[in-house]
Amino acid sequence: MQVDEASTSPTTVPVAGGSSRLPLVVYILALGTFLMLTTEFVVAGILPQMAGDLGVSVAQAGLLITVFAAGMVVGAPLMAMATLRMPRRLSLVLALVVFAIGHVVVALASTFEVLLVARFLTALATGAFWAIAGVVAAQAAGPTRASRALGIVNAGGMLATVLGVPLGAFAAQLLGWRGTFWALAVLALAASVLIVRHVPRAGTHDRPVSIRTELSALRSGRLWLALAACAATTGGVLAAYSYVAPLLTDQAGIPVGLVPLVLAGFGIGSLIGSIVGGRLGDAHPHLVTIVAPAATTVLLVAICFLASAPVPLAILIAILGLFGLGVNPVLISLALRYADHAPTLGSSLSVAAFNVGTVVASWIGGIALGSGLGPIGPVAVGAVIAALALVPTTALAVMARRCTAPAPETDPTTTAAAPATPVG
Repeated sequence: MQVDEASTSPTTVPVAGGSSRLPLVVYILALGTFLMLTTEFVVAGILPQMAGDLGVSVAQAGLLITVFAAGMVVGAPLMAMATLRMPRRLSLVLALVVFAIGHVVVALASTFEVLLVARFLTALATGAFWAIAGVVAAQAAGPTRASRALGIVNAGGMLATVLGVPLGAFAAQLLGWRGTFWALAVLALAASVLIVRHVPRAGTHDRPVSIRTELSALRSGRLWLALAACAATTGGVLAAYSYVAPLLTDQAGIPVGLVPLVLAGFGIGSLIGSIVGGRLGDAHPHLVTIVAPAATTVLLVAICFLASAPVPLAILIAILGLFGLGVNPVLISLALRYADHAPTLGSSLSVAAFNVGTVVASWIGGIALGSGLGPIGPVAVGAVIAALALVPTTALAVMARRCTAPAPETDPTTTAAAPATPVG
């Protein structure tokens, strides 16, 4: 089957053949993740405006990030299991429709409590979309290009930090923060039309599945290590990024109007990191998952010391995006691999794990922001969490090395391919 056929085929069978092109469906799904990550991160750039309008503190407004991440923690595995026997295209479209409705409620809400509830419900749909999109993209690309495909889907989310979040911040300055959420609602409905037109009309799976079959993957110790790495790597970055606006304005003295440009720098770094990380991850997954959190830790420590220097701070934040979020597609690929016969559960749990890290980190970061450390507090918290990510990633690398230890005496080709073999 050729690549162009895969994008229109009624199945999501992995693509065969020598072409290096990814199926069109991968890029369509990336458009969806663009909206998903825009809505999750855009609040970080408009926290002061939202807090002032709603009459709450900036730290309290940060709960809008925390509760969204909590909704994704619950929504990703719960909704993925609930829609297990539903056609994946239908699941994706329903998720986008619920996403749009949630944003309309946010745009119309007049109290902080209503916003919290609406953000939580919107996150349920977001988690479902992200988990199912990961499975569809990985299966469409095939096992040898799964990390690359997930890198593209993840890059759609990273593009949100380049375009979506800065544009959302600009829109909030021009039209008010509610205008940002109206725009996201309209774009979600437009994205649902693209999903209907381009995502293959397929059955739920290529083989019969059950919740019991999916849950059996939870016996994999490597899966849990991969999930721990997902939580810690994202938590380290999001502890700092969730409160980047007060860091830039209050600590570094950067004008409010320039904050979107710094956010765009972070987004460009994360976009490049996602694409490069996805490509490197197919060949050297464990090297990528060790180097990335190590570099992230160093960068966050450097930000603590250079937080009052505007130019170095902006540069460090851009590089933080490169290393901090570029490892995500590789970790998702590992979760899919170690979940073996339960890819939907593996993908949904990786999404949940990323957001567990976000929930815990943004909550602790908010506490640190109100402490004597001020805007530097969340960054210091992030450095500690990022360093902890080295524990599970190193353990996975050691286990993979032990599994392939006898192979050097045989064919070196099979040795190189051994890490790609699913291990329950």
